[in-house]
Amino acid sequence: MDRSPASRPAVPEEDIIEAKAFIDLFMIAPQTLVDQTGFACMQLGTGCAISLPSAPAIGLNRILGIAALDDLDTAYEWMSKRVGRRYLQMSAAITPQQKGDWIREHGLLAEGNGWAKLRRAAPRTPLTHAGEVITRQVNGDEADTFGSMMCAGFGFPTNLIPLWSAIVGKDGWTCFFAELEGRPIATGAMYASGGYAWLGGGATVPEFRNRGAQKALIAARLNEGAVQGVRTFVVETAQPSAGEPNISHANLIAHGFEQIYTRMNYRFPDGS
Repeated sequence: MDRSPASRPAVPEEDIIEAKAFIDLFMIAPQTLVDQTGFACMQLGTGCAISLPSAPAIGLNRILGIAALDDLDTAYEWMSKRVGRRYLQMSAAITPQQKGDWIREHGLLAEGNGWAKLRRAAPRTPLTHAGEVITRQVNGDEADTFGSMMCAGFGFPTNLIPLWSAIVGKDGWTCFFAELEGRPIATGAMYASGGYAWLGGGATVPEFRNRGAQKALIAARLNEGAVQGVRTFVVETAQPSAGEPNISHANLIAHGFEQIYTRMNYRFPDGS
């Protein structure tokens, strides 16, 4: 099995910017939260292994942006010492036979339909949004409100509020509220670096869903990113299926995003 540097597979730029965002999220996390939750992250090349056991989301308990087998071995060994549900994420399009063999040898099993990865270029002219919802950037003194809304929207425990509050106002990050009659009802975040931007943090207060908040937040981030010099935007959401339509996926397609690949979630065996 050839593992020479010349044969090392390339990681998609769309995964690299996402990994950068989560590495930065770890770097700016309050030390008290890191100590209390066991939050940890290891950077490997353009990717990372990240672990926050108290977070129920795959996004904070996974290996991402790693394709070389040597790096996968290192990440797997590190992640195996962690607890909770852990995953390896890899694009189905860049999983050749040797990667498939590696995944089977380590007992990882595909779970669910995977995540759809989407991309679009920056808008040439500002996008408009019709409707009663308006958007604005989050002010520094509203960081706790932003973090609280994100945790509530994603079902995270309240002790993780400081994690999401910490990104407000930090270099590379731009955070938004969607408001209805002056009340924040939804959140959205953008991390930009090197001409790319990753969109995340889209959460809506349950009683205000289906009011157009996330559509407005997509447009707001595209417009702001274009002002900041972003050339390419990327985002991921659950892969839709015939029996399970995905509103988030539909909203992104309606805003000019194109699905470029599906990334599978391979779960670590219990007890590893």
